[in-house]
Amino acid sequence: MRLDALDARALRRRLRGPGLRLRTGPVLNCIRSPLEAVAEGIALHYAAHPVEDDAFADFHVSVERPAGPRRWWRPQVVFRLDGESSFSPLPGNQGFPILEWGLNWCLTALHHRFLTLHAAVLERGGRALVLPAPSGSGKSTLCAALALNGWRLLSDELALIDPATGLIHALPRPVSLKNGSIDLVRRFAPEARFGPPVHETAKGTVAHMRPPAAGVARAAEPARPGWIVLPRYVAGQDARLEPLPRAQALRRLVENAFNYSVHGTAGFERLARMVDDSTCHAFSYERLPEAVAAFDALAAAAVPGA
Repeated sequence: MRLDALDARALRRRLRGPGLRLRTGPVLNCIRSPLEAVAEGIALHYAAHPVEDDAFADFHVSVERPAGPRRWWRPQVVFRLDGESSFSPLPGNQGFPILEWGLNWCLTALHHRFLTLHAAVLERGGRALVLPAPSGSGKSTLCAALALNGWRLLSDELALIDPATGLIHALPRPVSLKNGSIDLVRRFAPEARFGPPVHETAKGTVAHMRPPAAGVARAAEPARPGWIVLPRYVAGQDARLEPLPRAQALRRLVENAFNYSVHGTAGFERLARMVDDSTCHAFSYERLPEAVAAFDALAAAAVPGA
């Protein structure tokens, strides 16, 4: 059953009671929250995701108000895993962002089935485009634009690499956009669905974009490595795609791996093979139409006869 088959009352009843068992790619989360902002965020952003009643959940999480006078005076929200607070409370208007950040933390800190990288990932023609980059690089802006223009979204934040096969698994959750990138993507793709912006977070103003339903429907389809591209937003820069030495690409993957030490030698060998199986580039841009055209051309060049 898709989440949008639940009416508002049924959704809130699950969130306030036994929990909503929501599948995001290979992970099943059981989510509880009495907060209206969390219910509204889930209803908007996860409408096309599967709900699996009575299935085993990988993580049992909640977003709630801390006990005590702070429930009424300068309210806060806290993310809990198995009933335990995982990190510091945030201001009360950040219920949905803390859920998203908390779900990311569960994967990066505790879920070691995959070799996990901090990277956006998209797919075209069965091949994965991996964009490993730090915050502020324009990674999520570029990811959103491509996901709205013919590339399948695998993830905005996390590349999940199967250590045995090298395939990259999909985790199509909301795309987190910050500050000026929110209006940039709104202007570029007016059809995109956004939740309300949340101001004064640790990352500035944050708004989440709903992942395209077509990508959610194909969440069980992994992709093989195809391209590794280091993106960088540069004001005034024409779109520029340049070859990147493989050693530099491997170093960037290692730097962006959350659980590299857990996988040890096997992790290094998997990343090295991933670099060997990909074409590697550095990419700088300002204007999204030019950026999308550059990546469309990159994908077309990989198809014989295109």
